[in-house]
Amino acid sequence: MNLPEFLGSKWKDNSSADAAPVTWDCFTGGFLDRYAPHIVVDPRAQMSKFLFGVSDLVKIECRNDMLLGDMDISRIMTNTQQVEGDKLREMIKENKKARIGNYEYSQQKEFPENLPGLPPKIEVEFPIKLIPGYTPIIITHYRMALAELRELKSQLQELLEKGFIRPSVSPWGASVLFVKKKDGTLRLCIDYRQLNRISIKNRYPLPRIDDLFDQLKGAKVFSKIDLRSGYHQLRIREKDIPKTAFRTRYGHYEFLVMPFGLTNAPAVFMDLINRVFKPYLDQFVVVFIDDILIFSRSSEDHDKHLRIILKILKEKELYAKLSKCEFWLDEVAFLGHVVSAEGVKVDPSKIQAVVEWKPPKSPTEVRSFLGLAGYYRRFVKGFSIIASPLTKLLQKEVKFIWDDKCQESFETLKSLLTQAPILTLPIEGKEYVVYSDVSHNGLGCVLMQEGKIISYASRKLKLHELNYPTHDLELVAIVFALKIWRHYLYGEKCHIFTDHKSLKYLGTQKELNLRQRRWLELIKDYDCTIDYHPGAVRDDA
Repeated sequence: MNLPEFLGSKWKDNSSADAAPVTWDCFTGGFLDRYAPHIVVDPRAQMSKFLFGVSDLVKIECRNDMLLGDMDISRIMTNTQQVEGDKLREMIKENKKARIGNYEYSQQKEFPENLPGLPPKIEVEFPIKLIPGYTPIIITHYRMALAELRELKSQLQELLEKGFIRPSVSPWGASVLFVKKKDGTLRLCIDYRQLNRISIKNRYPLPRIDDLFDQLKGAKVFSKIDLRSGYHQLRIREKDIPKTAFRTRYGHYEFLVMPFGLTNAPAVFMDLINRVFKPYLDQFVVVFIDDILIFSRSSEDHDKHLRIILKILKEKELYAKLSKCEFWLDEVAFLGHVVSAEGVKVDPSKIQAVVEWKPPKSPTEVRSFLGLAGYYRRFVKGFSIIASPLTKLLQKEVKFIWDDKCQESFETLKSLLTQAPILTLPIEGKEYVVYSDVSHNGLGCVLMQEGKIISYASRKLKLHELNYPTHDLELVAIVFALKIWRHYLYGEKCHIFTDHKSLKYLGTQKELNLRQRRWLELIKDYDCTIDYHPGAVRDDA
């Protein structure tokens, strides 16, 4: 591609440039990262090694070219034509992956093309505990089209060869069906609904998404590892294998590894991953089921952290899918959000599904829409109040009528999600600021730090609260904020702003009713100051 003239006199004799991902161990200790914008390296001396390609290692002819640094590349991308810029961005994206060449990831056992076979026996196995009194359940297998039968035979053979399933004589038998993936291929699924109905639920806690993001404060470099067919990397407890049996046109089989579709699979796999990474959880790694995110404050730290995680994967014989892994990123998509040093924002690719959602025609469709939109409620000021016309449609005694208020609520939520702000991550030891506000529809609060938004929160007023005087409603909003953000505010300095002046003197008031006294006792548990703010500041809440 052509080099723009703005790069300066240093590059005046170079009419074009090639972008090639190289192994960063070709250079001394991150030398390029720190000095590349102004340093020229003689490739005849330094580049006699192999260059790390996307799919394999390719030896290239050494040429006496100049090497551009990240800052130069950024300037080129900003000022070049769109098509060429897109190509270069793709090269740089691959180059980010290529930096894993430091560890020769593509050659390591942690990133096989396919799982090598049965996972090892470890301390965690998948149990299937049943509610007492139930006998084995067997379901007639579903009929399939010819194309599905061909695919079924192929996938069964593959599972048999890997040792994931074996022929069964179990009295249990679920049916199988296919679900089409985004790429058009078919995923084999077992209908375990009847087995799940009589299984004792595993209550192992899954982490809260926002709690995971809170651990990332200060991080600037990210890598994401996605385990390959994660569930298949955990064995079924020997005595429970017959319960996984399924029936097909081509025979009766049972799983030796944890299949998809069992009710306790996420909880048990989460237990396994937490045990594996326990020494480093929240220090430089967070996990959610089979998604692993490594985060660091510097490139030097990230190098060490990646080595530790890869070593653990190797020792525990856990395998990742290289094509779904991302390394050395400035920002990373994780659990429907995009995380960077600036904070957390919604993932545009996920929000697109909300934007394209057609007006619901039933309570079920309303519930689905609110479920997806509500996942991002902390990005939306007054979410509960805006969504109230839609939530009313979910009440059993309310007839489903999609009126103008519902349509307005629906469109407003979609619009606000596309304009959602970047939320900053809280910093321990810094003072928090809370703005609260109340209307006849509900109450809303915003949590801030150093002038940046951490989170919004809101809810509708409860039936008995509709009769409260304004003074009490403003107090309700403060109590609501302290409760919902207790994990941030407890033990930290907090400044609360309300638009009701009398609350500023709440601590010195002598005549308080029982309800107010109860709330005052709760407020005293926090190191907070309540102040009045004029109406102009209310725009934040």
